[in-house]
Amino acid sequence: MKSARLALSLLLSVSLVACGGGGSSSSPGVPIGGGGGGSPTPTPAACSLRAQQDFADSVLNEWYLFPDLLAPANPASFNSVQSFLDARVAPARAQNRDRGFTFVTSIAEENALINSGSSAGFGIRLFYDTAARRVFVQEAYENASGFGAGLDRGSEITAIGTSSANLQTVSSLFANGGVQAVVNALGPSTAGTTRVLRFTQPGGAVVERSITKTDFPLDPVSDRYGAVILNDGGKRVGYINLRTFIIADAANQLRTAYGQFAAQGVTELIIDLRYNGGGLVDVADTMGDLMGAGRTGQVWSRTVLRPSKAAENETRLFRAEPNAIAPTKVAVITTGSSASASELVTNSLIPYLGTNMALVGANSFGKPVGQFGFDLPACDLRIRAVAFQTLNASNQGEYYTGLASVVPNTCRAGDDISRPFGDPQEASIAAALDFLGGRTCTPITASGGGTTAGGLTQGQRTRLGLDLPERQPLQPDRPNPAQRELPGLF
Repeated sequence: MKSARLALSLLLSVSLVACGGGGSSSSPGVPIGGGGGGSPTPTPAACSLRAQQDFADSVLNEWYLFPDLLAPANPASFNSVQSFLDARVAPARAQNRDRGFTFVTSIAEENALINSGSSAGFGIRLFYDTAARRVFVQEAYENASGFGAGLDRGSEITAIGTSSANLQTVSSLFANGGVQAVVNALGPSTAGTTRVLRFTQPGGAVVERSITKTDFPLDPVSDRYGAVILNDGGKRVGYINLRTFIIADAANQLRTAYGQFAAQGVTELIIDLRYNGGGLVDVADTMGDLMGAGRTGQVWSRTVLRPSKAAENETRLFRAEPNAIAPTKVAVITTGSSASASELVTNSLIPYLGTNMALVGANSFGKPVGQFGFDLPACDLRIRAVAFQTLNASNQGEYYTGLASVVPNTCRAGDDISRPFGDPQEASIAAALDFLGGRTCTPITASGGGTTAGGLTQGQRTRLGLDLPERQPLQPDRPNPAQRELPGLF
């Protein structure tokens, strides 16, 4: 049975040693979020490394989207399934078509993430300045222990320890072990893990707290700022911040948000996907439907597999949604952490909005492909293999260098963590309002986020955050499923 389509973000290749074996690759695995009974106890032979490598090999040979970009590899030369997969897809990676998107994961852990909609941790998203090596909270989940202890967007973590007596500064951790040393200091993603954090709050207060990791809900649309109606010179502008597509309940939360917009007669939107790494294609399709009033039956997107699997191709049409609106102008906020399902939604709007839409912030990651899951249930092994590409109604979908290369308008802006999401003075939101209001903006370069921004005064540069430092998600070498889909989650 074919799995739900997944459009994931995986920014870095992971190296996992998984236990799996047995099974067939004749069809994609069980649906994401699906249940099922108990699995038979695997035998050592069925779960041997060679057995799982052979299974992974058969998956790629039958389903991999780029069969001509598979390299030969001897399984005996590799000590894990992931390293074997990496070797086989190396040519596709060299062409930026599979940058760690084909990977090994746990069936139980991935299904638990999607079914429960929760994770264990402090409930914060951490990014670090690539130059200064300082760690900041970009986002905090309201029902998690980190937010309860005073951590929120703009907080800087300066020291980490298991007690006040052994605090290590973040700068020393970076100096002695790089990113992974900081990750290790924060401890495992298990409920009950306690760390003492020293941090500076946005207002300047220095706080030291002992914080225990707990299970918390990964609420896709924040109750604080997830759906807001902004007033721009008397005009209503709908602002929606979607954290992830990976939680199935995101579809219902989107319906509620768009219902608010419909009730207020909103036709211009800011869609904030700046840290959204992707997730379930079905949720992305629902988001499209909610912007498809008057377009029911027209093409939203196309799913295209390799030629030998052309019978599996699908065309997704707009479906009727009671809360749907007909947007006339849309600004989508992205960064390099915006990928996959986030890019699918943006790309699929282009044929209908044309020059009435813009990409704001920085260039997106560039992942127009998605994965099916291929399962070995007896050994809790899932192979996520790139198996399809998504195209819009104009059959466009070649944005491997990011969406700045295909969206008609782009507006460069920084990510101003000194201001909360939903604040019209936050740099990226201000640039989005400029576009919606017909005011000028500075283009994003397709190769990245940079721009010359010539002719702007220092005041204009400051307002748009053009001189803010570049930040990347703090990511473990071996992220768990939640961290893979929500970069920087701890």
